[in-house]
Amino acid sequence: MRKKALLIVSFGTSFKEAVSAIINIEETCRRAFPEYDFYRAFTSGMIIRKLARTQNIIVHSPDEVMDFLAREGYEEVLCQPTHIINGQEYDKMMGMLRKYKNKIPVIKVGTPLLTKEEDYRKTCEIMMDEKGKPLGPEEALVFMGHGTEHFANSAYCQFENMLRDLGFENTYVGTVEGFPDLSYVIRRLKKRNIKKVFVMPLMIVAGDHARNDLAGPEEDSWNAILQKEGFETEIFLKGMGEIDAVAQMFVSHLKRAGEI
Repeated sequence: MRKKALLIVSFGTSFKEAVSAIINIEETCRRAFPEYDFYRAFTSGMIIRKLARTQNIIVHSPDEVMDFLAREGYEEVLCQPTHIINGQEYDKMMGMLRKYKNKIPVIKVGTPLLTKEEDYRKTCEIMMDEKGKPLGPEEALVFMGHGTEHFANSAYCQFENMLRDLGFENTYVGTVEGFPDLSYVIRRLKKRNIKKVFVMPLMIVAGDHARNDLAGPEEDSWNAILQKEGFETEIFLKGMGEIDAVAQMFVSHLKRAGEI
């Protein structure tokens, strides 16, 4: 019988409260492909080492899992990254997978969450449904993305533009480590005379960035800065992976996975 593996690759998290987002995506994909043996991998070496050191939890890198699968005689690997954009972590993962093209006959890979135009549209709709109640004229919703030096950082601007195309005018996207940053978003909020700001992570897990950079008690957290600037705030501390509709999007990406 042909040996087939389903490999779900995430950046990873060391926050126990946040890992449920990754598990939800993994379990959703497992249910959709029950004939495949399931494997997990993280691309963050820092998180892999921290989990081993502090929680005695062993998670392997994509390279390590692929090496194991090749040695065990797997003939097909179906891989889905839980990355949001086609950035550095996705490139790193692809580099590891390509090394095994001559060792495993079939390797198929699904794309990150935001790849095609329709991905942006569906994800925007899902996130606005998650917000629930429509925004008032003096209210705004701000998404916190990670940000990157990689050219894929432009995905955040496209996400905001898609929100506008769908009719959500008082919505903004800022990033922790890229452009646009929070100061840019605040200037735009003030131009619209916004009084209350809802803030939601545009991240798969509500881990370190969401719990500290966004909602933390320190004076440099987004919540603290927004309040200091005179805005009333309300935080949605939930990773995107916890949303079932987002997890189902990864299943759809797996179903159209392309061979490398």
